[in-house]
Amino acid sequence: MTGYLLLEGGAEFGGQMAEPDRRAIELAGGLDAPITIIPTAAAPDNNYQRAGTNGVRWFHHLGASRVESLPLIDKASANDARLAEKISQSRLIYMLGGFTGYLGETIKDSASWQAMLRAYESGAVIAGSSAGAMVMCQYYFDPGKGHVVEGLNLLPNTCVLPHHNTFGKAWAPRLTNLLPEAVLLGIDEQTGMLDDGQEGRKVGWRVYGKGAVTLYRKGKPTVHRSGESFNEDFSPG
Repeated sequence: MTGYLLLEGGAEFGGQMAEPDRRAIELAGGLDAPITIIPTAAAPDNNYQRAGTNGVRWFHHLGASRVESLPLIDKASANDARLAEKISQSRLIYMLGGFTGYLGETIKDSASWQAMLRAYESGAVIAGSSAGAMVMCQYYFDPGKGHVVEGLNLLPNTCVLPHHNTFGKAWAPRLTNLLPEAVLLGIDEQTGMLDDGQEGRKVGWRVYGKGAVTLYRKGKPTVHRSGESFNEDFSPG
């Protein structure tokens, strides 16, 4: 049984983010389900402890009882067998925002990434906000380097534009040129998209939270507002 994917646009841990996160807790098995916060993206500026603590506090605020932030901050810790085992036993794995390229490079091909896949394949929810959502896709834009990078590919043929209602929308023309066949996912702040429905081969997605999700195909935008569902397999063409 494959699990669920939750991609969020940023400004996590406040406001209407409670809506998608409560649904993620429900899909993970309820308030007693083990939840793991991955603060890797906040490590380059030594902010991971504060960010991780904020994540734990947020999920406790939503009623979850078993929440832990792991010190997964570099390649060595990403390959730590003890941390990987905790991840594999988690039912909701949440990657925080921050430095996108650092997160992607640290997680990719690591023991922790393999543990995430095992958890996902056994029904867990993998979630990410901003940088965390970006690396979940086949492609992500690394603002630090100014180019497109191969991501973790949980969602093939996609690339997230985070903070779409503030600065992310401005990335759309450039990324349409760089990735003409990919589907760009513009996700507003305090907004999430969750694949909590299925219909045939296509995955049913639902928009939760404050804003909207804008899908770009060959530069053409389609807007799905909070509370709306849509079927999309993200295949080229």
